[in-house]
Amino acid sequence: MSPVGEQGKPALSLYLSPRGAARMRDELNALLQIERPRIVEIVSWAAGNGDRSENGDYIYGKRRLREIDRRIRFLTRRLDNAIIVDPREQSVRDRVFFGARVRYLDEDDTLHTVTICGCDEADLSRQEISLVSPVARALMRARVGDEVSLQSPRGAVTLEIRSIDYPD
Repeated sequence: MSPVGEQGKPALSLYLSPRGAARMRDELNALLQIERPRIVEIVSWAAGNGDRSENGDYIYGKRRLREIDRRIRFLTRRLDNAIIVDPREQSVRDRVFFGARVRYLDEDDTLHTVTICGCDEADLSRQEISLVSPVARALMRARVGDEVSLQSPRGAVTLEIRSIDYPD
């Protein structure tokens, strides 16, 4: 059973693109097949060296194993509960929804380009913003030419939608 948000709808944090889900699966596989076995080997070796209370390799290794196991549990839960949304299958392509790449002008006539993606895959360095971010919430359901209001720390800002597409 997946967690739900308000009014019985799936929680927004569960949405992932196929690419984001693949990145999470790759990380999970690397932890399970490479990183964890390597650390287990180090801890086993260090445990055989005697006194564990002053054994840095053992202490660090056990701590790292706990971190890896915590990340494995997180990734497993996220992937088990994820709702994979493929932007290429979006039927309403003239409005902003999950997976849209949006170009908009701000009040300073600066052109911005963002892609709306899941909470766990957002990366501002790749111009990807979370579905729950203030900018994404302001842009949702807008059409080209629409002006939307964004509440920012300095007050209300108007954004004008210039283009919408759904990249592969």
